[in-house]
Amino acid sequence: MVRPKQRKRDMRFGTWKVRSLYRAGSFTAAARELAIYKLDLVGVQEVRLDREGTVRAGNYNLFYGKGNETHQFGTGIFVHHKIVPAVKRVEFVRDRVSYIVLRGRWCNIIVLNVHAPSEEKSNDLKDSFYEELEQVFLIIFLSTI
Repeated sequence: MVRPKQRKRDMRFGTWKVRSLYRAGSFTAAARELAIYKLDLVGVQEVRLDREGTVRAGNYNLFYGKGNETHQFGTGIFVHHKIVPAVKRVEFVRDRVSYIVLRGRWCNIIVLNVHAPSEEKSNDLKDSFYEELEQVFLIIFLSTI
């Protein structure tokens, strides 16, 4: 008996601090770069957009969250069109934290996208950020039970 060749199901993940997707043509330029590396899912930070939404860019869909009032921060997730059907949920918790839930073969896959404050920021800002991050972990954990 000859077995048919199985398709590979590996996914390639990445992260990228884009610094801004606020300018015209930025989505498409970013998607071209991702295609060069054959990435399937990429968390991006500092998208600097003033609303949440989804946009098609090349072979990718970009799910993006709102930054703050001064067009700072904001996260997004580029998802290759071949795995978009597996997207169950995308949540933008805050301007620095988002996550995506993908339907996997045996279980869901949760990818957290975080833009942490840098070392020179105040301890109060860093403490509040990590406290909130712990809450996000708890929410994700409780939603999987």
